[in-house]
Amino acid sequence: MIVKGINLDIKWKSKSENFKIIEDAFSSEESDLFVLPEMFSTGFCMDAEEIADRTEESLSWMKSFAKQKGAAVCGSASVEEKGRFYNRMYFVEPSGNVVFYNKKHLFSYSGEHKIYTAGNERVIVNYKGFRILLQVCFDLRFPVFSRNNNDYDAVLFVANWTESRVVAWESLLKARAIENQAYVFGLNRIGKDGNNLNYIESSHCFFADGAEISIKNNNLVEAEFNLEKLENYRNQFPFLDDRDEFYFK
Repeated sequence: MIVKGINLDIKWKSKSENFKIIEDAFSSEESDLFVLPEMFSTGFCMDAEEIADRTEESLSWMKSFAKQKGAAVCGSASVEEKGRFYNRMYFVEPSGNVVFYNKKHLFSYSGEHKIYTAGNERVIVNYKGFRILLQVCFDLRFPVFSRNNNDYDAVLFVANWTESRVVAWESLLKARAIENQAYVFGLNRIGKDGNNLNYIESSHCFFADGAEISIKNNNLVEAEFNLEKLENYRNQFPFLDDRDEFYFK
């Protein structure tokens, strides 16, 4: 399975502009799955009253994009539902089928927990033979929540992770791959946001042994998930069989 992401310089609070940039960037690209950063349509913004989707603007665009490309697309957006705001990660298949995950670990350092409502469920998507765990940014710091209990093969982390803490981002992505014996695809944004925070290119895909397997071309990041290779590695080194019996339910 081919996975491609975009290191997007997200235009602050401008959904239509971000949709257009993504369409142009992927116009000649083929993939089984396209990945977009956290809050790809607005930037990581606490002005939820102003920017949150109320009529599924981002989701509607994702459905159209997935159908047009004949591939799945995944990314998070600010969403209002029944008076509450969520940092919601969508996984949209070309058929129009939608699975979503509401970010569990809200970034209290930025006040996200005061604006958004935390999710309370782990979400795993089944797509093209792969079981894929959905995770958003700050979730990366909490390994119990993403512990592999032989229930997934790959993890998608979408983020707005600033340059000042990028060493933690890159180190933890590799750690999650090794400890869970899974593919880990971490997609970050680039550029500067409306709060004057800087983001550098730091998107990566790691195999279960910690080796980086991503290929980068301009602002695109590509990796191939191979289930047979993963199963062979797990059979050769069955470390997960000795895991501690604790995990998030």
